[in-house]
Amino acid sequence: VQLQASGGGYVQAGGSLRLSCAASGVTFDRYAVGWFRQAPGKKREGVSAISDADGSRYYADSVKGRFTISKISAKNTVYLQMNSLKPEDTAVYYCTLRWGSTVHKVAERYNYWGQGTQVTVSS
Repeated sequence: VQLQASGGGYVQAGGSLRLSCAASGVTFDRYAVGWFRQAPGKKREGVSAISDADGSRYYADSVKGRFTISKISAKNTVYLQMNSLKPEDTAVYYCTLRWGSTVHKVAERYNYWGQGTQVTVSS
């Protein structure tokens, strides 16, 4: 299983970015896929997760109403649309997959991790 995250970059506060997570060696449809982030000196934080297997979604309180997670099955890709970005959203963002159909916000519940993509939001 390989997960490839992309789409990070540098943006001013209030701007938008869309992250992509493409998978090989696995089909997303049966498993939960999550986005986590880690800022320097901070713990890895669950941002959002999706599972079409049981219809569950998760959003951290800090991103509700600003971030949207979605999936295109034909492309086996999960997206994280990030709007109204804030400087506190600055972090390395990782996509991850767990061998289960239910989303979780805890990193230890996930089995595979992509390499991360940097998101920097300037004030």
